[in-house]
Amino acid sequence: MAVQPGRERVKVRRGESVLDAWERERGRLRGLVVHELAAWTAGAKSVAGVDEAGRGPLAGPVVAAAVILREEAVRNPDRYLVGLDDSKKLSPEAREALFPKIHEAALAVGAAFVSAERIDALNIRKASFEAMRLALRAMKTVPDKVLVDGFTIPDLSLQQQAIIGGDALSLSIAAASVVAKVLRDRHMVELDDRYPGYGLAKHKGYATKEHYRALRLLGPCPEHRVSFLSGPPVSEEDADGGEVPAGESPPGETPPDD
Repeated sequence: MAVQPGRERVKVRRGESVLDAWERERGRLRGLVVHELAAWTAGAKSVAGVDEAGRGPLAGPVVAAAVILREEAVRNPDRYLVGLDDSKKLSPEAREALFPKIHEAALAVGAAFVSAERIDALNIRKASFEAMRLALRAMKTVPDKVLVDGFTIPDLSLQQQAIIGGDALSLSIAAASVVAKVLRDRHMVELDDRYPGYGLAKHKGYATKEHYRALRLLGPCPEHRVSFLSGPPVSEEDADGGEVPAGESPPGETPPDD
């Protein structure tokens, strides 16, 4: 059943009426389905968006998600997914609110976690691609085409299209980015209970001053990426104090170039 969004869920800018804000949001959402509609026109019957969360942190897994949205949701995104955007642009509360709505609007959702140990063994670039392949494999439906944020996924037999900044340009990729981010954030809260003292629930493993202070005091836990800690020491002044945007490489890593 279609979910009526309610205009109260649309942010109204100063000097803007609720009606104008609603029309602006509808237009923004229509702009996010261009790639999905083009894939259908070209013959694809199901289109998956794929994205990951957690490339940059010092601790925890990298998580990827794949989402195939139902045709009705893609053709009428204002009835199902008002407010959906690149997960980095959304508050934690907004992401959590969208999480069940994405599942309601989806034909299939898959997710995969690749551990810190595996990241150290492969490197973050290869581990991120592995997570994406596993997320696609976890779906109950095999897509005819994959839209992926950033760069094409190596060793993938499915037809795919890489879209730079895709989490802000494709509804399906945006949905995947939110699912991956919510799942990873929830997991980091669980790890905080298992490994107290690092503040994992707060900074989600990213390179904050608090995190570096804990590392100096406690040393790394089993969830830390040893390869990310092997560089020169980082002072508190150099710590960014917040999250590294999803998809940004940590020091010593180069972005994927596939």
